[in-house]
Amino acid sequence: MSRQIGMHSLAVAAGVPLFALLAASPAQAHVKWFAPYIVGASPAPIGNTLTNLWFWAAIGLVLIFFIVTRAIERGPVGQSILVGMDRVSDPLWNRLDDFIRVVIGAFFVAVFAVGGVYLTPDLQTPAEWVSWLQLLIAFGVFSRKTMPLSAAGIILLWALALRDYDFFHLLDYLALGVAVAAYLVLAASRNEDWRKHRFEVLRWGVAIALMWSSLEKFAYPDWFYPLVQEKPFLTFGMPRDVFIPMAGVAEFTMGFGLLWTPLVRRLSAVALFIIFNAAVYPFGRIDLVGHALIMAIIVAIAADHTRELHFVPKLKQSLHSVPAGLAIALVLFVGSYWGLHRAFYGPDGAPQEVAERATHSYNPESPHGPMGSGEIGDRPASDIHVAKDGGADTTDLSQGPAAAAYEATMTTMHGPMIEGMRHPDPDVAFMLGMIPHHQGAIDMARVQLQFGADAETRSFAKHVIAEQETEIRQMEAWLARRGVRRASFGSPQEPD
Repeated sequence: MSRQIGMHSLAVAAGVPLFALLAASPAQAHVKWFAPYIVGASPAPIGNTLTNLWFWAAIGLVLIFFIVTRAIERGPVGQSILVGMDRVSDPLWNRLDDFIRVVIGAFFVAVFAVGGVYLTPDLQTPAEWVSWLQLLIAFGVFSRKTMPLSAAGIILLWALALRDYDFFHLLDYLALGVAVAAYLVLAASRNEDWRKHRFEVLRWGVAIALMWSSLEKFAYPDWFYPLVQEKPFLTFGMPRDVFIPMAGVAEFTMGFGLLWTPLVRRLSAVALFIIFNAAVYPFGRIDLVGHALIMAIIVAIAADHTRELHFVPKLKQSLHSVPAGLAIALVLFVGSYWGLHRAFYGPDGAPQEVAERATHSYNPESPHGPMGSGEIGDRPASDIHVAKDGGADTTDLSQGPAAAAYEATMTTMHGPMIEGMRHPDPDVAFMLGMIPHHQGAIDMARVQLQFGADAETRSFAKHVIAEQETEIRQMEAWLARRGVRRASFGSPQEPD
Protein backbone atom coordinates (compact mmCIF):
# COMPACT_ATOMS: atom_id res chain seq x y z
CA MET A 1 0.00 0.00 0.00
CA SER A 2 2.79 2.45 0.87
CA ARG A 3 4.41 1.73 -2.51
CA GLN A 4 1.17 2.57 -4.28
CA ILE A 5 0.88 5.89 -2.49
CA GLY A 6 4.38 6.74 -3.67
CA MET A 7 5.17 9.46 -1.14
CA HIS A 8 8.68 9.95 0.20
CA SER A 9 7.44 10.99 3.62
CA LEU A 10 5.62 7.73 4.07
CA ALA A 11 8.79 5.83 3.32
CA VAL A 12 10.65 7.91 5.91
CA ALA A 13 7.97 7.26 8.52
CA ALA A 14 7.75 3.53 7.87
CA GLY A 15 11.44 2.92 7.24
CA VAL A 16 12.73 3.42 10.76
CA PRO A 17 11.30 0.26 12.34
CA LEU A 18 11.66 -2.08 9.40
CA PHE A 19 14.75 -3.71 10.86
CA ALA A 20 12.91 -4.61 14.05
CA LEU A 21 9.70 -5.61 12.28
CA LEU A 22 10.66 -7.44 9.12
CA ALA A 23 13.64 -9.21 10.63
CA ALA A 24 11.32 -10.60 13.27
CA SER A 25 8.42 -11.30 10.98
CA PRO A 26 8.13 -15.07 10.50
CA ALA A 27 8.31 -15.78 14.24
CA GLN A 28 4.96 -14.11 14.75
CA ALA A 29 3.33 -17.47 14.00
CA HIS A 30 1.67 -18.59 17.20
CA VAL A 31 4.31 -20.74 18.87
CA LYS A 32 1.74 -22.94 20.64
CA TRP A 33 0.65 -24.30 17.26
CA PHE A 34 4.11 -25.55 16.32
CA ALA A 35 6.17 -26.20 19.47
CA PRO A 36 5.77 -27.89 22.87
CA TYR A 37 4.67 -25.66 25.69
CA ILE A 38 3.55 -25.80 29.32
CA VAL A 39 1.25 -22.88 30.15
CA GLY A 40 1.35 -23.63 33.88
CA ALA A 41 5.15 -23.51 34.11
CA SER A 42 6.58 -20.52 35.94
CA PRO A 43 7.37 -17.66 33.51
CA ALA A 44 10.86 -16.23 33.37
CA PRO A 45 11.35 -13.33 35.80
CA ILE A 46 10.39 -10.05 34.19
CA GLY A 47 13.76 -8.72 35.33
CA ASN A 48 15.39 -10.87 32.64
CA THR A 49 13.60 -8.78 30.01
CA LEU A 50 14.10 -5.43 31.70
CA THR A 51 17.87 -5.99 31.80
CA ASN A 52 18.03 -7.16 28.17
CA LEU A 53 19.81 -4.59 25.99
CA TRP A 54 18.10 -5.83 22.82
CA PHE A 55 14.67 -5.36 24.34
CA TRP A 56 15.41 -1.68 24.96
CA ALA A 57 17.04 -1.29 21.53
CA ALA A 58 13.86 -2.56 19.89
CA ILE A 59 11.71 -0.30 22.09
CA GLY A 60 13.85 2.66 21.02
CA LEU A 61 13.49 1.85 17.31
CA VAL A 62 9.73 1.59 17.53
CA LEU A 63 9.41 4.77 19.60
CA ILE A 64 11.32 6.63 16.90
CA PHE A 65 8.90 5.23 14.34
CA PHE A 66 5.84 6.30 16.34
CA ILE A 67 7.14 9.77 17.16
CA VAL A 68 8.31 10.49 13.58
CA THR A 69 5.00 9.22 12.18
CA ARG A 70 3.01 11.26 14.68
CA ALA A 71 5.05 14.40 13.87
CA ILE A 72 4.40 13.94 10.15
CA GLU A 73 0.73 13.24 10.80
CA ARG A 74 0.27 16.61 12.50
CA GLY A 75 1.26 18.49 9.36
CA PRO A 76 -0.08 18.78 5.81
CA VAL A 77 2.17 15.96 4.58
CA GLY A 78 0.59 13.55 7.05
CA GLN A 79 -2.89 14.52 5.95
CA SER A 80 -1.87 14.05 2.32
CA ILE A 81 -0.64 10.56 3.16
CA LEU A 82 -3.96 9.70 4.82
CA VAL A 83 -5.90 11.02 1.82
CA GLY A 84 -3.70 8.93 -0.48
CA MET A 85 -4.33 5.83 1.62
CA ASP A 86 -8.05 6.60 1.50
CA ARG A 87 -8.00 6.69 -2.29
CA VAL A 88 -6.13 3.40 -2.55
CA SER A 89 -8.44 1.64 -0.10
CA ASP A 90 -11.75 3.20 -1.23
CA PRO A 91 -13.04 0.03 -2.99
CA LEU A 92 -12.47 -2.05 0.15
CA TRP A 93 -13.75 0.63 2.54
CA ASN A 94 -17.03 0.88 0.65
CA ARG A 95 -17.60 -2.88 1.06
CA LEU A 96 -15.77 -3.42 4.35
CA ASP A 97 -18.69 -5.09 6.13
CA ASP A 98 -19.04 -7.59 3.29
CA PHE A 99 -15.30 -8.28 3.43
CA ILE A 100 -15.30 -8.86 7.19
CA ARG A 101 -18.34 -11.13 7.10
CA VAL A 102 -16.98 -13.17 4.20
CA VAL A 103 -13.71 -13.73 6.06
CA ILE A 104 -15.50 -14.68 9.30
CA GLY A 105 -17.67 -17.11 7.36
CA ALA A 106 -14.70 -18.54 5.45
CA PHE A 107 -12.72 -18.94 8.68
CA PHE A 108 -15.42 -21.04 10.31
CA VAL A 109 -15.89 -23.09 7.14
CA ALA A 110 -12.12 -23.72 7.19
CA VAL A 111 -12.06 -24.87 10.84
CA PHE A 112 -15.14 -26.99 10.10
CA ALA A 113 -13.25 -28.63 7.23
CA VAL A 114 -10.12 -29.15 9.32
CA GLY A 115 -12.20 -30.61 12.15
CA GLY A 116 -11.20 -31.37 15.71
CA VAL A 117 -10.56 -27.80 16.92
CA TYR A 118 -12.55 -25.18 18.80
CA LEU A 119 -11.17 -21.89 17.48
CA THR A 120 -7.45 -22.35 16.76
CA PRO A 121 -5.06 -25.24 15.99
CA ASP A 122 -3.95 -25.73 19.60
CA LEU A 123 -7.51 -25.83 21.03
CA GLN A 124 -8.34 -29.34 19.91
CA THR A 125 -11.44 -31.43 20.59
CA PRO A 126 -12.64 -34.89 19.51
CA ALA A 127 -16.29 -33.72 19.68
CA GLU A 128 -17.64 -33.94 16.13
CA TRP A 129 -20.70 -31.77 16.85
CA VAL A 130 -18.41 -28.79 17.53
CA SER A 131 -17.51 -28.73 13.83
CA TRP A 132 -21.18 -28.58 12.86
CA LEU A 133 -21.67 -25.65 15.24
CA GLN A 134 -18.83 -23.90 13.41
CA LEU A 135 -20.60 -24.43 10.11
CA LEU A 136 -23.80 -22.93 11.52
CA ILE A 137 -21.81 -19.91 12.73
CA ALA A 138 -20.43 -19.47 9.21
CA PHE A 139 -23.90 -19.52 7.66
CA GLY A 140 -25.27 -17.12 10.26
CA VAL A 141 -22.91 -14.23 9.51
CA PHE A 142 -24.62 -13.40 6.21
CA SER A 143 -27.96 -12.27 7.61
CA ARG A 144 -28.63 -9.46 10.07
CA LYS A 145 -31.22 -11.62 11.79
CA THR A 146 -28.80 -14.47 12.49
CA MET A 147 -25.56 -12.52 13.08
CA PRO A 148 -26.25 -12.22 16.85
CA LEU A 149 -26.76 -16.00 16.95
CA SER A 150 -23.39 -16.50 15.29
CA ALA A 151 -21.89 -14.13 17.86
CA ALA A 152 -23.36 -16.24 20.65
CA GLY A 153 -21.94 -19.35 18.97
CA ILE A 154 -18.42 -17.88 18.98
CA ILE A 155 -18.63 -17.14 22.70
CA LEU A 156 -20.04 -20.63 23.28
CA LEU A 157 -17.04 -22.22 21.52
CA TRP A 158 -14.67 -20.35 23.82
CA ALA A 159 -16.70 -21.40 26.86
CA LEU A 160 -16.75 -25.03 25.69
CA ALA A 161 -12.96 -24.99 25.46
CA LEU A 162 -12.90 -24.30 29.22
CA ARG A 163 -13.85 -27.95 29.74
CA ASP A 164 -10.54 -29.08 28.29
CA TYR A 165 -8.17 -26.14 28.71
CA ASP A 166 -7.18 -23.89 31.55
CA PHE A 167 -8.71 -20.40 31.76
CA PHE A 168 -5.30 -18.69 31.66
CA HIS A 169 -4.48 -20.54 28.43
CA LEU A 170 -7.73 -19.36 26.88
CA LEU A 171 -7.00 -15.69 27.66
CA ASP A 172 -4.91 -15.77 24.46
CA TYR A 173 -8.13 -16.02 22.47
CA LEU A 174 -10.66 -14.15 24.61
CA ALA A 175 -10.14 -10.62 23.26
CA LEU A 176 -10.33 -11.60 19.60
CA GLY A 177 -13.33 -13.89 20.11
CA VAL A 178 -15.26 -11.25 22.04
CA ALA A 179 -14.35 -8.60 19.45
CA VAL A 180 -15.59 -10.66 16.49
CA ALA A 181 -18.79 -11.52 18.38
CA ALA A 182 -19.30 -7.86 19.33
CA TYR A 183 -18.76 -6.82 15.70
CA LEU A 184 -21.52 -9.17 14.56
CA VAL A 185 -23.91 -7.80 17.18
CA LEU A 186 -23.10 -4.16 16.39
CA ALA A 187 -23.18 -4.70 12.61
CA ALA A 188 -26.67 -6.19 12.96
CA SER A 189 -27.90 -3.29 15.09
CA ARG A 190 -30.32 -0.67 13.73
CA ASN A 191 -28.93 1.88 16.17
CA GLU A 192 -26.32 3.93 14.30
CA ASP A 193 -24.78 5.25 17.53
CA TRP A 194 -23.92 1.66 18.38
CA ARG A 195 -23.22 0.46 14.86
CA LYS A 196 -20.54 3.07 14.14
CA HIS A 197 -18.24 1.42 16.72
CA ARG A 198 -18.21 -2.02 15.01
CA PHE A 199 -14.79 -1.62 13.35
CA GLU A 200 -13.31 0.02 16.43
CA VAL A 201 -14.29 -3.03 18.51
CA LEU A 202 -12.41 -5.27 16.07
CA ARG A 203 -9.36 -3.03 16.28
CA TRP A 204 -9.29 -3.21 20.07
CA GLY A 205 -9.76 -6.96 20.02
CA VAL A 206 -6.80 -7.56 17.70
CA ALA A 207 -4.62 -5.04 19.54
CA ILE A 208 -5.23 -6.66 22.92
CA ALA A 209 -4.76 -10.17 21.49
CA LEU A 210 -1.42 -9.22 19.92
CA MET A 211 -0.10 -7.44 23.00
CA TRP A 212 -1.11 -10.31 25.29
CA SER A 213 0.28 -13.14 23.16
CA SER A 214 3.53 -11.23 22.50
CA LEU A 215 4.40 -11.57 26.19
CA GLU A 216 5.04 -15.30 25.67
CA LYS A 217 8.31 -14.33 23.99
CA PHE A 218 9.47 -12.75 27.24
CA ALA A 219 7.83 -15.17 29.70
CA TYR A 220 8.74 -18.40 27.85
CA PRO A 221 11.57 -17.79 25.37
CA ASP A 222 12.41 -21.51 25.53
CA TRP A 223 9.11 -22.28 23.75
CA PHE A 224 10.63 -20.66 20.65
CA TYR A 225 13.91 -22.57 20.74
CA PRO A 226 12.61 -25.65 18.85
CA LEU A 227 11.26 -23.40 16.09
CA VAL A 228 14.54 -21.53 15.78
CA GLN A 229 16.47 -24.79 15.67
CA GLU A 230 14.15 -26.34 13.09
CA LYS A 231 13.90 -23.18 10.95
CA PRO A 232 17.14 -21.22 11.53
CA PHE A 233 16.36 -18.86 8.63
CA LEU A 234 13.69 -17.26 10.83
CA THR A 235 16.28 -15.23 12.71
CA PHE A 236 18.00 -13.87 9.56
CA GLY A 237 21.34 -14.72 11.14
CA MET A 238 20.57 -12.96 14.42
CA PRO A 239 21.44 -14.83 17.64
CA ARG A 240 18.43 -16.56 19.15
CA ASP A 241 18.44 -14.51 22.33
CA VAL A 242 18.61 -11.27 20.34
CA PHE A 243 15.92 -12.17 17.88
CA ILE A 244 13.22 -13.43 20.30
CA PRO A 245 12.92 -10.30 22.51
CA MET A 246 12.99 -8.03 19.45
CA ALA A 247 10.23 -10.10 17.85
CA GLY A 248 8.21 -9.75 21.06
CA VAL A 249 8.69 -5.98 21.05
CA ALA A 250 7.63 -5.76 17.40
CA GLU A 251 4.41 -7.67 18.06
CA PHE A 252 3.55 -5.77 21.25
CA THR A 253 4.28 -2.30 19.94
CA MET A 254 2.52 -2.78 16.62
CA GLY A 255 -0.50 -4.01 18.57
CA PHE A 256 -0.25 -0.87 20.67
CA GLY A 257 0.01 1.20 17.50
CA LEU A 258 -3.39 -0.06 16.35
CA LEU A 259 -4.92 1.93 19.22
CA TRP A 260 -3.23 5.22 18.42
CA THR A 261 -3.87 7.99 15.87
CA PRO A 262 -5.05 7.25 12.29
CA LEU A 263 -1.66 7.32 10.53
CA VAL A 264 0.10 5.40 13.32
CA ARG A 265 -2.53 2.71 13.41
CA ARG A 266 -2.76 2.36 9.63
CA LEU A 267 1.01 2.07 9.18
CA SER A 268 1.11 -0.36 12.10
CA ALA A 269 -1.55 -2.41 10.32
CA VAL A 270 0.48 -2.40 7.09
CA ALA A 271 3.58 -3.58 9.01
CA LEU A 272 1.58 -6.30 10.77
CA PHE A 273 0.10 -7.46 7.48
CA ILE A 274 3.63 -7.91 6.11
CA ILE A 275 4.64 -9.75 9.29
CA PHE A 276 1.74 -12.18 9.24
CA ASN A 277 2.05 -12.86 5.51
CA ALA A 278 5.74 -13.60 5.93
CA ALA A 279 4.80 -16.35 8.41
CA VAL A 280 2.40 -18.13 6.04
CA TYR A 281 4.94 -19.76 3.72
CA PRO A 282 7.30 -21.29 6.33
CA PHE A 283 4.42 -22.45 8.58
CA GLY A 284 1.86 -23.37 5.93
CA ARG A 285 -1.91 -23.51 5.86
CA ILE A 286 -2.30 -24.01 9.61
CA ASP A 287 -0.84 -20.57 10.17
CA LEU A 288 -2.99 -19.06 7.41
CA VAL A 289 -6.22 -20.54 8.78
CA GLY A 290 -5.38 -19.78 12.39
CA HIS A 291 -4.50 -16.16 11.68
CA ALA A 292 -7.15 -15.49 9.03
CA LEU A 293 -9.38 -13.37 11.28
CA ILE A 294 -6.49 -11.32 12.62
CA MET A 295 -5.11 -10.72 9.11
CA ALA A 296 -8.52 -9.67 7.80
CA ILE A 297 -9.05 -7.22 10.66
CA ILE A 298 -5.57 -5.80 10.11
CA VAL A 299 -6.49 -5.17 6.46
CA ALA A 300 -9.71 -3.48 7.64
CA ILE A 301 -7.71 -1.23 9.98
CA ALA A 302 -5.37 -0.23 7.15
CA ALA A 303 -8.42 0.63 5.02
CA ASP A 304 -10.34 2.48 7.77
CA HIS A 305 -10.98 6.10 6.70
CA THR A 306 -12.21 7.35 10.08
CA ARG A 307 -10.25 10.09 11.81
CA GLU A 308 -12.15 10.15 15.12
CA LEU A 309 -10.39 9.34 18.38
CA HIS A 310 -12.74 8.04 21.06
CA PHE A 311 -10.33 6.91 23.80
CA VAL A 312 -8.20 9.63 25.52
CA PRO A 313 -8.00 11.70 22.30
CA LYS A 314 -6.09 14.58 23.88
CA LEU A 315 -3.43 12.21 25.19
CA LYS A 316 -2.86 10.70 21.75
CA GLN A 317 -2.49 14.05 20.01
CA SER A 318 0.73 15.11 21.77
CA LEU A 319 4.16 13.75 20.87
CA HIS A 320 5.36 13.18 24.43
CA SER A 321 2.34 10.96 25.09
CA VAL A 322 3.73 8.24 22.80
CA PRO A 323 6.41 6.93 25.21
CA ALA A 324 4.08 7.54 28.15
CA GLY A 325 1.27 5.58 26.52
CA LEU A 326 3.57 2.70 25.57
CA ALA A 327 4.99 2.60 29.11
CA ILE A 328 1.48 2.46 30.58
CA ALA A 329 0.51 -0.34 28.20
CA LEU A 330 3.63 -2.34 29.07
CA VAL A 331 3.05 -1.99 32.81
CA LEU A 332 -0.62 -2.90 32.48
CA PHE A 333 -0.11 -5.98 30.31
CA VAL A 334 3.05 -7.26 31.97
CA GLY A 335 1.52 -6.79 35.41
CA SER A 336 -1.65 -8.58 34.32
CA TYR A 337 0.18 -11.49 32.65
CA TRP A 338 2.63 -12.25 35.44
CA GLY A 339 0.10 -11.37 38.14
CA LEU A 340 -2.70 -13.55 36.74
CA HIS A 341 -0.28 -16.42 36.16
CA ARG A 342 0.78 -16.25 39.80
CA ALA A 343 -2.86 -16.05 40.90
CA PHE A 344 -3.79 -19.14 38.86
CA TYR A 345 -0.71 -21.30 39.40
CA GLY A 346 1.08 -19.91 42.42
CA PRO A 347 4.64 -18.61 42.69
CA ASP A 348 6.18 -21.96 41.70
CA GLY A 349 3.88 -22.73 38.77
CA ALA A 350 1.08 -25.24 38.47
CA PRO A 351 0.97 -28.66 40.08
CA GLN A 352 1.87 -31.23 37.41
CA GLU A 353 -1.67 -32.43 36.75
CA VAL A 354 -2.83 -28.84 36.19
CA ALA A 355 0.14 -28.03 33.98
CA GLU A 356 -0.58 -31.05 31.81
CA ARG A 357 -4.18 -30.01 31.36
CA ALA A 358 -3.07 -26.52 30.34
CA THR A 359 -0.87 -27.78 27.48
CA HIS A 360 -1.87 -29.59 24.31
CA SER A 361 -3.61 -32.34 26.26
CA TYR A 362 -7.31 -32.58 26.94
CA ASN A 363 -8.61 -32.92 30.45
CA PRO A 364 -7.92 -36.60 31.28
CA GLU A 365 -10.95 -36.69 33.56
CA SER A 366 -13.25 -35.51 30.80
CA PRO A 367 -15.34 -38.11 28.96
CA HIS A 368 -14.27 -36.47 25.72
CA GLY A 369 -10.54 -36.81 26.41
CA PRO A 370 -8.15 -37.93 23.69
CA MET A 371 -8.61 -41.64 24.33
CA GLY A 372 -11.87 -41.73 26.20
CA SER A 373 -12.43 -41.93 29.92
CA GLY A 374 -10.71 -44.70 31.79
CA GLU A 375 -8.40 -46.03 29.09
CA ILE A 376 -4.92 -47.11 30.04
CA GLY A 377 -3.04 -44.53 28.00
CA ASP A 378 -4.96 -41.66 29.59
CA ARG A 379 -4.00 -42.31 33.19
CA PRO A 380 -1.31 -40.43 35.12
CA ALA A 381 1.71 -42.41 36.24
CA SER A 382 0.47 -42.57 39.81
CA ASP A 383 -2.64 -44.47 38.64
CA ILE A 384 -0.85 -47.12 36.56
CA HIS A 385 -1.84 -50.48 37.97
CA VAL A 386 0.99 -52.64 39.31
CA ALA A 387 -0.22 -56.19 39.97
CA LYS A 388 1.10 -57.85 43.10
CA ASP A 389 0.35 -61.46 42.17
CA GLY A 390 0.74 -62.30 38.51
CA GLY A 391 -1.40 -61.10 35.62
CA ALA A 392 -0.29 -58.84 32.83
CA ASP A 393 1.25 -56.18 35.04
CA THR A 394 3.77 -58.25 37.00
CA THR A 395 6.32 -55.92 38.58
CA ASP A 396 8.94 -56.44 41.24
CA LEU A 397 7.90 -54.00 43.94
CA SER A 398 11.16 -54.56 45.79
CA GLN A 399 12.84 -52.37 43.18
CA GLY A 400 11.27 -49.28 44.69
CA PRO A 401 8.23 -47.25 43.60
CA ALA A 402 9.95 -45.39 40.76
CA ALA A 403 11.43 -48.52 39.18
CA ALA A 404 8.11 -50.32 39.59
CA ALA A 405 6.26 -47.47 37.91
CA TYR A 406 8.77 -47.33 35.03
CA GLU A 407 8.43 -51.07 34.49
CA ALA A 408 4.64 -50.79 34.59
CA THR A 409 4.72 -48.23 31.78
CA MET A 410 6.61 -50.68 29.57
CA THR A 411 4.24 -53.53 30.43
CA THR A 412 1.30 -51.29 29.59
CA MET A 413 2.83 -50.26 26.28
CA HIS A 414 4.05 -53.50 24.73
CA GLY A 415 0.76 -55.38 24.32
CA PRO A 416 -1.19 -52.62 22.50
CA MET A 417 1.87 -51.76 20.42
CA ILE A 418 2.32 -55.34 19.15
CA GLU A 419 -1.43 -55.71 18.60
CA GLY A 420 -1.57 -52.51 16.57
CA MET A 421 1.37 -53.52 14.37
CA ARG A 422 -0.48 -56.70 13.34
CA HIS A 423 -2.91 -54.69 11.24
CA PRO A 424 -2.77 -55.87 7.59
CA ASP A 425 -2.31 -52.33 6.23
CA PRO A 426 1.35 -51.38 6.92
CA ASP A 427 0.54 -47.66 7.12
CA VAL A 428 -2.26 -48.23 9.62
CA ALA A 429 -0.06 -50.71 11.52
CA PHE A 430 2.63 -48.05 11.86
CA MET A 431 0.18 -45.56 13.34
CA LEU A 432 -1.46 -48.10 15.65
CA GLY A 433 1.95 -49.21 16.88
CA MET A 434 3.38 -45.74 17.31
CA ILE A 435 0.47 -44.40 19.37
CA PRO A 436 1.04 -46.74 22.35
CA HIS A 437 4.80 -46.30 21.84
CA HIS A 438 4.38 -42.55 22.26
CA GLN A 439 2.01 -43.06 25.18
CA GLY A 440 4.67 -45.20 26.83
CA ALA A 441 7.11 -42.29 26.54
CA ILE A 442 4.49 -39.98 28.06
CA ASP A 443 3.89 -42.39 30.95
CA MET A 444 7.64 -42.66 31.56
CA ALA A 445 7.93 -38.88 31.60
CA ARG A 446 5.10 -38.67 34.13
CA VAL A 447 6.90 -41.17 36.36
CA GLN A 448 10.00 -38.97 36.18
CA LEU A 449 7.95 -35.92 37.15
CA GLN A 450 6.44 -37.85 40.05
CA PHE A 451 9.69 -39.18 41.48
CA GLY A 452 12.56 -37.22 39.87
CA ALA A 453 14.21 -34.10 41.24
CA ASP A 454 16.74 -32.95 38.63
CA ALA A 455 15.52 -29.69 37.08
CA GLU A 456 16.98 -30.37 33.62
CA THR A 457 15.49 -33.87 33.45
CA ARG A 458 12.11 -32.61 34.63
CA SER A 459 12.15 -29.93 31.95
CA PHE A 460 12.97 -32.55 29.31
CA ALA A 461 10.17 -34.80 30.59
CA LYS A 462 7.66 -31.96 30.23
CA HIS A 463 8.77 -31.41 26.64
CA VAL A 464 8.42 -35.15 25.94
CA ILE A 465 4.82 -35.04 27.19
CA ALA A 466 3.91 -32.03 25.07
CA GLU A 467 5.62 -33.30 21.90
CA GLN A 468 4.35 -36.88 22.13
CA GLU A 469 0.76 -35.81 22.90
CA THR A 470 0.82 -33.55 19.83
CA GLU A 471 2.00 -36.39 17.61
CA ILE A 472 -0.55 -38.82 19.12
CA ARG A 473 -3.36 -36.47 18.16
CA GLN A 474 -1.94 -36.13 14.64
CA MET A 475 -1.82 -39.91 14.27
CA GLU A 476 -5.33 -40.32 15.68
CA ALA A 477 -6.59 -37.73 13.22
CA TRP A 478 -4.90 -39.66 10.39
CA LEU A 479 -6.62 -42.87 11.49
CA ALA A 480 -9.96 -41.11 11.84
CA ARG A 481 -9.74 -39.78 8.28
CA ARG A 482 -9.35 -43.36 7.09
CA GLY A 483 -12.21 -44.70 9.17
CA VAL A 484 -10.01 -46.68 11.57
CA ARG A 485 -10.99 -46.27 15.20
CA ARG A 486 -9.62 -47.90 18.32
CA ALA A 487 -12.12 -49.51 20.68
CA SER A 488 -9.42 -49.59 23.33
CA PHE A 489 -5.86 -48.40 23.55
CA GLY A 490 -4.11 -49.70 20.46
CA SER A 491 -6.97 -51.98 19.34
CA PRO A 492 -8.08 -51.24 15.76
CA GLN A 493 -11.67 -51.42 14.66
CA GLU A 494 -12.72 -51.06 11.07
CA PRO A 495 -15.80 -48.90 10.40
CA ASP A 496 -19.14 -50.62 10.68
